[in-house]
Amino acid sequence: MNDAPAVLVEGLVKRFGTFTAVDGVGFSAQRGEVLGFLGPNGAGKSTIIRILCGLLRPTAGRALVAGFDVARDPEAVRAHIGYMSQRFSLYDDLTAVENLRFFGGLYRVPAEMLAERIAWAVEMAGLAGRETELVATLAGGWKQRLALGCAVLHRPPIVFLDEPTSGVDPVSRRQFWQLIHHMAESGVTVFVSTHYMDEAEYCHRLALIDGGRLVALGTPAELKRGSIAGALLRVECQPLGEALAALARAPGVLEAAVFGDAFHVTVSSAAPALRDLPGWLAAQGLRCGSIAEIPPSLEDVFVARVGGARA
Repeated sequence: MNDAPAVLVEGLVKRFGTFTAVDGVGFSAQRGEVLGFLGPNGAGKSTIIRILCGLLRPTAGRALVAGFDVARDPEAVRAHIGYMSQRFSLYDDLTAVENLRFFGGLYRVPAEMLAERIAWAVEMAGLAGRETELVATLAGGWKQRLALGCAVLHRPPIVFLDEPTSGVDPVSRRQFWQLIHHMAESGVTVFVSTHYMDEAEYCHRLALIDGGRLVALGTPAELKRGSIAGALLRVECQPLGEALAALARAPGVLEAAVFGDAFHVTVSSAAPALRDLPGWLAAQGLRCGSIAEIPPSLEDVFVARVGGARA
């Protein structure tokens, strides 16, 4: 059995002039793994994906995709992957089935397999009976599933999805992720970049990218366990603006952020904060409700590892 990683990245660097977009990134991904890229805009996620797709040449480092070097053999890399960009890539003035035939030709799907693969993609996209409609008339969720079908018509072992559900309603996003996990269960390695914290929870592992660097890598549970220095409290206090300023000055408070109608507050130690913080806030003239220790969410991880790094 071949235990080599589906993707291996070592010391990857990409510079555009004097700007370093990717700075010494390294990781690997196994067959059937869903690896999520999480990070702010401009962090370098899309640049890394384009390098791994053979669309950009790295400045330094090494990346192997399906066993092929992205710098030395980008054509072989592109023949073994599927890629779905964050911008909608289908042709609005063609029908769904015409788009599928077009991409089948681009990916050199054998003629004897094309009809079966098109039928599969139509069914997957939920377009049975509507395959002759223009893509321009389709709803966003159908378009995204159709775009995924086009990207995997040639049955690639590795798929790269760059913010594939941006602007899609929650129900369609959930359906799209069901398709992703069906692919992973069949052995396909899936890379997906996202800004949605609920989507990040669906990934087997997450790579947190910031400033072109890999700042954290692990399962969602691992990242949540190791992300907070100290303890995390949920604090209900009004009014929000005055309370946030007061919490920033409070003894033992390391960081405070608004979460809905309350605050997530990082403290050096839970017990003294739970004992002393209510009285301290009341002395500032603030109306306080419940204060309780809570486990960190992925959003807390993001704030701690990215927001904290920028502070």
